Amino acid sequence: MKIQKIFHYAYLVFAVLFLYDAITKWSEERSRAYLSLAFVALATFMFFFRKRFSKKFEDRNNK
Repeated sequence: MKIQKIFHYAYLVFAVLFLYDAITKWSEERSRAYLSLAFVALATFMFFFRKRFSKKFEDRNNK
């Protein structure tokens, strides 16, 4: 379970890295910046989705 929680926060780390990438590429290659922003949205969504799914799974096992 601890490894699973580490991977949850890895999604946030990747979101921050892609956000930095999007900011640095915004003035040069806007189309690549949009792709990085899409990855930011995907990583953020995956963080909350996996966290919620893990919580449901844990609650189900505790009952």
